[in-house]
Amino acid sequence: MAFKRSAVRSRVAPPFINLYNSKMKLILVFAYIFFGSFLFANDVVVKGLDNKSPEKLLYIGNSYLYYNDSLHNHVRRMLEESYGRKIKTSNYKSLTISGSRLSHHNIEHSLEHNNLGADDPFELVVIQGGSGEANTRKERKMFANEIEVMVNKIHEAGAEAALYMIHAYVEPHKDTNPKMIEDIKKMYIEAGNKNNVLVFPVGIAFENAYAKRPDIKLHKYYDGSHPDILGTYLAACVLFSSITNKSPINIRYDYFGKINSDDKLFLQNIAHKTVEDFFNIKLKWNMIFII
Repeated sequence: MAFKRSAVRSRVAPPFINLYNSKMKLILVFAYIFFGSFLFANDVVVKGLDNKSPEKLLYIGNSYLYYNDSLHNHVRRMLEESYGRKIKTSNYKSLTISGSRLSHHNIEHSLEHNNLGADDPFELVVIQGGSGEANTRKERKMFANEIEVMVNKIHEAGAEAALYMIHAYVEPHKDTNPKMIEDIKKMYIEAGNKNNVLVFPVGIAFENAYAKRPDIKLHKYYDGSHPDILGTYLAACVLFSSITNKSPINIRYDYFGKINSDDKLFLQNIAHKTVEDFFNIKLKWNMIFII
């Protein structure tokens, strides 16, 4: 018995439709190539360091780092509490120049650890850019170029690099702009992704803290630029969690009693949530050691 062929006709697209689809595919490919970095600017490529317990660190930046007894000291004390041992301070350095931008630093000289009195080569170099480097297209381009040069030299020296995303200005700074943090985020995330290095989301943590507690004082009241002690403590919590992939909640360190318990817990929680959201990870709970 012979079967009859179905009466349903195969639907073959007219030539002009196929041509249209081909052109649309090409347009989408080119759009991805040229605009992909913009469309996916908030997708963070690097979510953690290879070495999550570094002890030989170099911080490069300006007064944003050295205010309030220097950020590197606060991070070191938190790391020591988590590690359960002291970190050799001769291998733990902060190199800051007042009002500096990246181009003001001699990275090759700084990476020679003997030049800074360090006993051993650095394992991690933290780079913090100038406060105004996100304000214009020209400045952002210069920042991107400097980051590429610095990261390459850091990697050649055998160390990991990480970018310290700065916070935005607030009142009474004359250049306060509610959109500033978006330019900062985009600039640092793009630089981190392009150079395959970690970004510490400090600026985002500041915004998150102000959103929850608008009255909190993270900036110096007289300039709206430099961090106050609570801002530095928040930044230290962000760096601690980003470096170790551990939560800062329950860290006992409170700058020798100068951070009250309510502010300490609030800032630790802000840092915890910011780091988890930024990297899309779950932080490990920190085991506290008495040293």
